[in-house]
Amino acid sequence: MSQLTKEELSTFLPHAGAMRLIDRVESWDDARIRCHTRSHHDPGNPLRNGTRLEAVTGLEYAAQAMGVHVGLLNRTQSTGGLIGYVGGLRDVVVSVDRLDECPAELTIDATRLFKGDNSFIYQFAISFGGQDVMTGRASIFLKYMHS
Repeated sequence: MSQLTKEELSTFLPHAGAMRLIDRVESWDDARIRCHTRSHHDPGNPLRNGTRLEAVTGLEYAAQAMGVHVGLLNRTQSTGGLIGYVGGLRDVVVSVDRLDECPAELTIDATRLFKGDNSFIYQFAISFGGQDVMTGRASIFLKYMHS
């Protein structure tokens, strides 16, 4: 499918400003999404701890990619009041200490392994220049928020 810009991602993510970590979606289909970002170099990144952006924050990057994918697949349905939660993580491997030290653009890949009524399981990988940063699996649960 076609690429999406950071501005277009606002349709699929509740995050605003610097907390919208993904810069663009390169490609997606029914099972996969590939996103890119340079926000790990932004000194205003809200996930920074002082000057450091710890590698564990990659989980938020992966979660946003999965959230965009779920949103893209469900964009013909009304998603007002719908919010996604990471319910669990498995087999997470972190290969770097800090994201801000990754010299190139990050690539975030997510592949849907399972789809239930309001739940999903994704395999995700974050890399730069072909080098792994983080891999793992995540369970995503959707919940309708009531006023």
